[in-house]
Amino acid sequence: MSSFSRFTPLINSLPTTIPFIGPEAIERSRGLKVKARIGANENGFGPSPKAIAAMEQAARETWQYADPENYDLRVALAAHLGVTPNHLNVGGGIDGLLGLIVRMIVLPGTPVVTSLGGYPTFNFQVAGFGGRLVAVPYKNDHEDLEGLLDAVKRENAPLVYVANPDNPMGSWHSAEKIVAFAKALPETALLILDEAYGETAPAGSIPSIESLIDLPNVIRTRTFSKAYGMAGSRVGYAISTPENANAFDKIRNHFGMNRIAIAAAMAALADRDYLEATLTRVKSARDRIADIARANQLSPLPSATNFVAIDTGRDGPYSRAIVDGLMEEGVFIRLPGVAPLNRCIRVSVGPEADLSLFEDALPRVLRRLG
Repeated sequence: MSSFSRFTPLINSLPTTIPFIGPEAIERSRGLKVKARIGANENGFGPSPKAIAAMEQAARETWQYADPENYDLRVALAAHLGVTPNHLNVGGGIDGLLGLIVRMIVLPGTPVVTSLGGYPTFNFQVAGFGGRLVAVPYKNDHEDLEGLLDAVKRENAPLVYVANPDNPMGSWHSAEKIVAFAKALPETALLILDEAYGETAPAGSIPSIESLIDLPNVIRTRTFSKAYGMAGSRVGYAISTPENANAFDKIRNHFGMNRIAIAAAMAALADRDYLEATLTRVKSARDRIADIARANQLSPLPSATNFVAIDTGRDGPYSRAIVDGLMEEGVFIRLPGVAPLNRCIRVSVGPEADLSLFEDALPRVLRRLG
């Protein structure tokens, strides 16, 4: 059966694309079972027990829509960040917020600047609105801030995306460099500063709220998916000026959040002790992944995230063979998708049992590859 005849030309022109193939799809297509799920940048240590208890309680109220203003969570976040609730908007993870931001800015043909090999879901959102991606290569495994700024000016681009810390390489820039980059942008260029991994970043890498809060051409995005261990709940938030936050209200799905996720996010935000304990576990797991890499003559890159990129010393096909070989062993990892970044494999933090499976399987896979 053919498709409907009046889809837009844009929709008809786009390929069927999934930014990330999930482990479930790999299990279905290859008839394999994932034993260690350490490839999707999830936090395998899970959410706070207080968040779980809040979800259990909120489940009894799930017959009700969530507050369309997400007021209580915005108030809690505002107190946590030192801003007003009017500086904030809540959405279905950073991915959902990216889609809304792109929708605000991008028309067919609009130039949008990003890093070559950077977060593919952002590229997916830009393509879905007909934007024209202008990709700047990484420099020494970091997003090239000077190159991005030059591209914005050259293309007169109204939108630029930077992740700090970075996905997929785990690298980071200092807060000073990020603030200088934001202030050097033309006023007509909006910066999406993706801080999904902000909690796992070292001191001095995340700009203070005060340093950027008054800039109308900066929107910062954060999430409960990583450090808070709630990727499946889909709760993200944007920090910007009140006027920008109000722009979200013009187009967002006001009933798009669910009560269970909102309750969990509020409980997780309040449980600082659990967050600190999780961050300690994340660092320990990163160190162990790095040790496993070095024990197998591979080179771990410094990481400020909940994953470690590991340089295989070869090329993309070799890295892909490692990923596929590990999957045969039940160990799910990923690799960056674009050369030269794809000389690396990428391993997410997880419980000791999962990392032990990785430690056991990796040398066998490398021996088979020769």
